[in-house]
Amino acid sequence: MEKYHLYLDETERRVIILCLNDFRNKLIAEGRYTDCVDELIIKFAHAKTVKLKIRR
Repeated sequence: MEKYHLYLDETERRVIILCLNDFRNKLIAEGRYTDCVDELIIKFAHAKTVKLKIRR
């Protein structure tokens, strides 16, 4: 299984969580399962943050 690393700032992270939550609400309204989306929300919410130095 390949692992991927995403480097997001706080705003991008917040937008992803909000979009996943909107998608979860849509699935609930349709009566579908939300297990996978729930796991992604938890992973993004609890992901560790890393400070990076950017050289220009």
